[in-house]
Amino acid sequence: MLVLLAFIIVFHITSAALLFVATIDNAWWVGDEFFADVWRICVNNTNCTEIGDGFTDYATMQAVQATMILSTILCCIAFLIFLLQLFRLKQGERFVLTSIIQLLSCLSVLIAASIYTDRRQELHSQNAALYGQTAEGTYGYSFILAWVAFAFTFISGLMYLILRKRK
Repeated sequence: MLVLLAFIIVFHITSAALLFVATIDNAWWVGDEFFADVWRICVNNTNCTEIGDGFTDYATMQAVQATMILSTILCCIAFLIFLLQLFRLKQGERFVLTSIIQLLSCLSVLIAASIYTDRRQELHSQNAALYGQTAEGTYGYSFILAWVAFAFTFISGLMYLILRKRK
């Protein structure tokens, strides 16, 4: 049981770390001489512009930002609640509250990555001339980590739903 508990804790911490990196790091869309994320666009690794009101379709980027932050916060809250439930739950009960919060985190990262996937072409092609770059590029590792974090949080949420407290 101790090995299973250690695995679940490490898996949850890994999920949270993936969410932090995907939210913070600047590699959602990368191309020749530029990279972009949900916070800023950088050209030639030196000329960085924050995504703000002048950005076309700024509301979409705010939705992606908000849901990525929400997923990270919910994942951390789920971990803290898991630790509390670990000591408070009676033997044989399930970690339902932890599971619900972790699945909400999963849903939030799914929404963020889906919005970015759907609107990426519009976001970068409309703003390419504005920021002196081309829209040609590929998805970066932070975008991929967001989708991996989705899978990890989903699996983690299901594990908590199935898991019962034992001695």
